[in-house]
Amino acid sequence: MADELPLNCRTPAIVEYDGTTDPMEHLSHFENAALLHRYTDGIKYRVFVATFARAAQQWFNQLPVGAIENFQEFRSLFLHQFASSRKLRKTELSLFAVRQKDDEPLKEYLQRFNAAALEVSAATQEVKASAFSQGLLDGDFFKSLAKKSVAKFDALLARAAKYINMEEAQAAKKETRGEKRKEIKEETPSKKPRVNLRERKPHFQRINAVYTP
Repeated sequence: MADELPLNCRTPAIVEYDGTTDPMEHLSHFENAALLHRYTDGIKYRVFVATFARAAQQWFNQLPVGAIENFQEFRSLFLHQFASSRKLRKTELSLFAVRQKDDEPLKEYLQRFNAAALEVSAATQEVKASAFSQGLLDGDFFKSLAKKSVAKFDALLARAAKYINMEEAQAAKKETRGEKRKEIKEETPSKKPRVNLRERKPHFQRINAVYTP
């Protein structure tokens, strides 16, 4: 089913597939490149094989001649062969496991939560807002949400920005105070040690003279 490759045809600049990573991710990257270059089914077949390495290459080499009739069939065989390497998709429940750590600034907690949310594409605005709120420590922002909750995650982010700015301002002020105290301590002349007058008195050794008549 392989078509002749055009003279200017090049292998897409994607990482080789060796069988250890998610096959769906590799296939998606390849199909995006194939769409860009307008590959025919026959060219897809030849170029896709060129992205294989190690275990993937060994698997392809042992396929019987004529076992694949079109790229759609090749695609299905590939995904089936390396199904065990597929990355497990995280569910919305995983977001409720993200918790703010002790002494962790609100900004850092928000960054960790957003990174986790990127892996859960199906998470709704409401679920993200609920999960984020439940993971908060009992601080000023948590108390604010307890008084007036928000249903949408975007609205929660807007309010969180104000508390993040407040935390950073407080941290900067605290750091400035600490530096000033350090400067004052360094500039203050050290007191000379008090001399013990008793220690300065000379010590005389009493000598008992022996009188000889």
